[in-house]
Amino acid sequence: MSGLMDDRKHLRMVTCDGCGVKNFIPSDTPPLSTVACTRCGYQIMMPMQLKQFELRSLIGTGGMGSVYRAFDQSLERDVAVKLMKSELLNDPNAIEAFGREAKATASLNHTNIIHIYLYEEWEGKRFIVMELADCGSLDTRIEKEGVLPELDVLDIGIKIASALATALKHNLLHRDIKPGNILFNKEGEPKLIDFGLAYKGGSVDMYDETEVWGTPYYIAPEKIKREREDFLSDMYSLAGTLYHALTGRVPFEAPTIDEIISAHVHAQPIPPHQVLETITIPTSEAIIKALAKRPEDRYQSYDDFIMALTAARSQLLVGMLKQKSKTDSSGSGGRSWWRL
Repeated sequence: MSGLMDDRKHLRMVTCDGCGVKNFIPSDTPPLSTVACTRCGYQIMMPMQLKQFELRSLIGTGGMGSVYRAFDQSLERDVAVKLMKSELLNDPNAIEAFGREAKATASLNHTNIIHIYLYEEWEGKRFIVMELADCGSLDTRIEKEGVLPELDVLDIGIKIASALATALKHNLLHRDIKPGNILFNKEGEPKLIDFGLAYKGGSVDMYDETEVWGTPYYIAPEKIKREREDFLSDMYSLAGTLYHALTGRVPFEAPTIDEIISAHVHAQPIPPHQVLETITIPTSEAIIKALAKRPEDRYQSYDDFIMALTAARSQLLVGMLKQKSKTDSSGSGGRSWWRL
């Protein structure tokens, strides 16, 4: 019996995120390393204490660091912790970029922008504590669903455009709008993340940039041509992101990245309603206008873009209501419910 108790003293109970079963793992397991769940095989992470935050499971990994689901023991709430990669801790440029991302995001207060709670260095580790949004990204939704409902896409577009408008009021450009940078919380609310490439100044002279930043599938033509970049470039990338969610395909498909980039400059995207007949024309037209090659041909403010998406949403709802009314009417033989 005493031997069993001694063994238990050297074990730690950790709950599996995959199936919810409690597992006992050796207490000397290195923090952040994983073992397989005894029931479902899901990789269970050995928690790590970081100040008052207990890092409990990995959410995802990026270029600068990894993001963990964590528990704030002081305020008793779930949070996300972005822990900077150890190999970057001695790189002044990486440290500056990591801090810039935290400060840029923390300066913004909007429902659809992830909230930053803390940026700190503690015991040689640099980390950002933020609001938890761990119900997948728009990218994962597209992978899983193929094509998102038009109403969902319009709602996401309206909310993220509003978030970008708030950033613009603080003279910030995001510069990397894509499905992977839109997360969802438990309520299904979209949250814009990753201001790591954000630029404060309202516009960027691309001639001063040594590299062109952005994701090839959604990058604006003026960035490729190394012309002036401003909020209209973010608008283009958002429109490309919405196009992908709406149709299940990116605006331009080609065998190579170079051909995709060239298409952004020279080719016209197929209007969404011609890709899928079920997409309404107002929605299609709003997205195509925001994808115009010349910035001056796009909506000239986020308010204008939001109004176009909102109008398309209203027309879509009216159409859905009419269709439902027609279906209900045919189902009842054309008679109203109060008639015999």
